[in-house]
Amino acid sequence: MEEQDRKLFRMLGALSTVGITLVVSTVIGYVVGHYLDGLFQTTPWFMLGFLLLGIAAGFKNLYDQTRKLMDLDRPNDKGKHDR
Repeated sequence: MEEQDRKLFRMLGALSTVGITLVVSTVIGYVVGHYLDGLFQTTPWFMLGFLLLGIAAGFKNLYDQTRKLMDLDRPNDKGKHDR
């Protein structure tokens, strides 16, 4: 398999996980907050706080994955500057 094909499959794999992790982190934040609200009778404060934390974690992961994909798409310049 050629290097170009490997890069393509790596990029497709990374892209497929972005949407899943965004949803999962949001749902986990909601569930934890909802559980804590039931435990401490503070509805809806923990749910809102952890929901926002989950959304923020999802977007941070989206940012990190985008940076990683941009690095994969960039041509390999290591040999040009080693002289």
